[in-house]
Amino acid sequence: MSRKNSLIKNASILMVASIISRIIGLIYRRPLGAVLGTVGLGYYGYASNLYSILLLISSYSIPMAVSKVVSERLALRQYKNARKVFRGALMYAVLVGGVTALIAFFGGSVLLPANQQNAVPALQVLAPTIFLSAILGVFRGYFQAHHTMTPTSISQVAEQIVNAVVSVLAAWLLIVNLAPGGGTEAAIYGSVGGTLGTGAGVLTGLLFMVFVYMLNRPVFRRQAGRDRHRQEESYGDVFRIIFFLITPVIFTTFVNNASAYLDSYLYSSIQGMHGIAADSISAAYGEFSNYYQPIINIPLALASASASALMPEVSGCVAVGNYREANRQINQTIRLTMFICIPATVGLTVLASPIMGVLFPASTELAARLLMTGALSVIFTALATITGSVLQSIGRQKEALVNAGIALVLNLGILALLLGLFPALDIYAVMIASILFSVIYCLLNSLSMRKHLGYRNEMRQTYMEPLLASAGMGVVAALIYYGLFAVTRRPFICLVISIVVAVVVYLVLYVIVSRTSEEEMRRFPLGSKLVKMLRMLRVYR
Repeated sequence: MSRKNSLIKNASILMVASIISRIIGLIYRRPLGAVLGTVGLGYYGYASNLYSILLLISSYSIPMAVSKVVSERLALRQYKNARKVFRGALMYAVLVGGVTALIAFFGGSVLLPANQQNAVPALQVLAPTIFLSAILGVFRGYFQAHHTMTPTSISQVAEQIVNAVVSVLAAWLLIVNLAPGGGTEAAIYGSVGGTLGTGAGVLTGLLFMVFVYMLNRPVFRRQAGRDRHRQEESYGDVFRIIFFLITPVIFTTFVNNASAYLDSYLYSSIQGMHGIAADSISAAYGEFSNYYQPIINIPLALASASASALMPEVSGCVAVGNYREANRQINQTIRLTMFICIPATVGLTVLASPIMGVLFPASTELAARLLMTGALSVIFTALATITGSVLQSIGRQKEALVNAGIALVLNLGILALLLGLFPALDIYAVMIASILFSVIYCLLNSLSMRKHLGYRNEMRQTYMEPLLASAGMGVVAALIYYGLFAVTRRPFICLVISIVVAVVVYLVLYVIVSRTSEEEMRRFPLGSKLVKMLRMLRVYR
């Protein structure tokens, strides 16, 4: 398969898996919340939040590091060194993941707030999951470096399915059998059951990846047997490369996550100074974090998938000095991502109210207004994700970290200024500041890409054509939903019909506006099926 088709195929596979995983994650929130109750959800949330931070430190960057380093060696046909990097990364994962897991298991009482010690058992159940996640990350990164995303995608979906089923079932069984009387004891056992699902999901994903690796092990051995490269790297070299590659990425990711935490802290403090009641502040931020952000994160999963597929491609091109091909791959990835994220932004804007009403019946009109005005963040956050990944793939991790740091400082300054001068903006100020964080980070990354790669954006194909098609789609989607709703008063059915029609309208308008040929359309996600549908509609003849 050519590189042109390889990138699109790999990105498409990861996109589909990411969307399925996010949808499953949304679906099982309701039954889990019903089983755990509000107190149990609180214990589960405290344990999960700390687990996420420890996972960030121990294993979040491992797939990226392994994918980059191995893909560079594969591009140079250094198959023995590629296998050595894989083994060294496994040793690194066992060491770092093991130490972090021990810290989580024995240090939970110190790491968790003094008034939230009932969350310690749930964190202790999550501790082995940290160790397993680190090892799983090595296998996923190794296969991504070989330009095959199918194992990673299947493992992600399997992980999420098992997580959803086991979380709800284990929580219910533990409460029924060990704490039938309810109360605090039931909340503790319920949170433990919920975290059992996380561990079961990661274990499932790891077992699948090991199985696939064993199937492909003879192929990897034959590659190494054909390697005539004389200089073999030591494990010390491998550890040093992985450590210095992972560390800046960890800090960059920390800065990205810290922006959300610091925004919430600053928002609460400044609005409190203005005399706004604490309950009102909490309620507004709850709508923002529990309803608005999860919806926004669904299309952003596509950008994350594109970035994962892009990294080994760009790393391999840069390793052999082919900067022209690297730029072509970057353009192709951004175009693919905008092809999906721009219509997603328009769709979320015009259908914000019914989307919130159907997915989160407990949400208020504030959540719908946040989605309507803040859906634009999808485009800029997606671009920030991809451009940051490009810098990391070409060995400019420190530059990505500096750019993220500058964006964070400006983000906090803008938020403080908005809330200080216009307190009536309230939670909208947080939304505006978070969008500007992505815009600034994206622009700084783009300047770095131009400096190191000579990269230039394709404005017409990448942005203008999908935007024009999306504008027409948005009008049709709004007319169909509100027209049907006026007659049927069935929001779910009206929403489903309007989304399906909107997708078809967008594809038709996009082909007309961009004059995309059948051959070009086949290179898009699910391209052959899209061409077949467009032929039925007489768009292609």
